[in-house]
Amino acid sequence: MSTGVGARGKFITIEGIEGVGKTTNLQWVRQCLSEQGLEVVTTREPGGTPLAEQIRELLLTPRDDVMDATAELLLVFAARAQHLASLIKPGLQAGKWVLCDRFTDATFAYQGGGRGLDQDTICTLESLVQEDLRPDLVILLDIQPELGLSRARRRSKPDRFEQEAVAFFSRVRQAYLRRAASDPERYLIIDAGQPLADVQRNIHNGLLDFCRRSGGAI
Repeated sequence: MSTGVGARGKFITIEGIEGVGKTTNLQWVRQCLSEQGLEVVTTREPGGTPLAEQIRELLLTPRDDVMDATAELLLVFAARAQHLASLIKPGLQAGKWVLCDRFTDATFAYQGGGRGLDQDTICTLESLVQEDLRPDLVILLDIQPELGLSRARRRSKPDRFEQEAVAFFSRVRQAYLRRAASDPERYLIIDAGQPLADVQRNIHNGLLDFCRRSGGAI
């Protein structure tokens, strides 16, 4: 299925705490969509453009001085503003399907749920930076924090967020699940604790349903 001339592309994001397999499954989603003749752009947050990647380094690099939670929030949205202007919006306007490893749901989960920042403040920044742009589909890979962190810490040296305690990630997970419950038509919740083959089968089935509902085919 090819995107029609002049049609806006779809915006799909993949969310979840550390260790859920976002990188592996992002490539699976890309493969599923590309096999249908769709032009797919993959990207990530924070990051996605040279400037936003520099901000990512500021956010993820462990440091001795504690980063203020509001400073963290503003850096996230600064990177997002650049990402939207340089990559996401142009891609969607060109009819491409944009597939992003995390987006604003992560901000509500990490800075809102994890850090305890005011949800209304995040909403205000969301509207300022994104206007009315929201993901068409959010694939939420859900896992128990203990299992996710165990996987993540076996994979690589922990970044600044991965150094947080299990309680932090429990709050993040619950914030994700609350957002999904508030808009179930837009969220696809996948049990990421299953074997990979089962995870990817469920993602594929969810993409099938999404494309049928959105007027496409897969």
